[in-house]
Amino acid sequence: MGNLEGSSILITGGTGSFGKAFIQHALEVLQPRRLAVLARDELKQSELRKRFDDDRMRWFIGDIRDKDRLMRAFHGVDYVVHAAALKQVDTAEYNPYEYVKTNVIGSQNVIDAAIDSGVKQVVALSTDKASSPINLYGATKLTADKLFIAGNNYAGRDTRFAVVRYGNVVGSRGSVIPFFKDRIAKGEPLPITDRAMTRFWITLPQAVQFVVDAFDTMNGGELFVPRIPSMRITDLVEAMAPGYPTVDIGIRPGEKLHEEMISAEDSLRTVRQASRYVVKPTVDAWWFVEPAGDPVPAGFSYRSDTNDQWLTAGELQALVADV
Repeated sequence: MGNLEGSSILITGGTGSFGKAFIQHALEVLQPRRLAVLARDELKQSELRKRFDDDRMRWFIGDIRDKDRLMRAFHGVDYVVHAAALKQVDTAEYNPYEYVKTNVIGSQNVIDAAIDSGVKQVVALSTDKASSPINLYGATKLTADKLFIAGNNYAGRDTRFAVVRYGNVVGSRGSVIPFFKDRIAKGEPLPITDRAMTRFWITLPQAVQFVVDAFDTMNGGELFVPRIPSMRITDLVEAMAPGYPTVDIGIRPGEKLHEEMISAEDSLRTVRQASRYVVKPTVDAWWFVEPAGDPVPAGFSYRSDTNDQWLTAGELQALVADV
């Protein structure tokens, strides 16, 4: 039996795409005795309450910027999935203070509240943009990653923290597939930022299972990165609508041509397992347990353009059909 099964779980930012998928998986598979959602938007919570009408559910209005609210919400909670974040790259450049308050200070609040409330384990969701960040959003998420790893120092052995980092989620809110489908339905050309652009892709069920697996295997201090396929933006367009008109718009501010999940510098602390990589803390830590696995080669970096796994045309078409 996994750690989460039959337990009390709370997810921050639980009204987003990942949160919805996690709630459904938890109620159907993990069978928690209690599943709490903490999020700011009362409308989204109201909509989800109708979808997940279950006596085990608890719905908390709250913001991770408010440590007192977190303390009350975390009372009696065994495990926390930290998914709350501000995520729009361009919006972050114009509103940096707000992103620091939520993604950095909010993460610190989650760590403190988890320790003080006696939570057993916390898994925080990261992003490929946190590796070698070039935009403010990525920088705040890298800072959050390091805060959660360092949280193990503050907790002693009572509360354990780990981080999962993955790429673009197929069909999530803001994903390119729904955007392209809407443009095609309206007969509008598809905007292409750069024809050489590549991205990592993971489905929502895969992302949820990766987080669940992290709870079951973590000792604390790990940064888990799944081995997932890449895709070319031009291949996606062909899979969705062969020959459909496109327009080149150029890379947006703060956007990378290719994404990265493990930098060459971090590879010095990375081991490869069957279906994932594990990045070890940057400092020696008395609480850290060395993970099994093979060290990656010197100079290795996990990038979407040099990945050894790629989505085929058929796989892309299947993904598009499911969104």
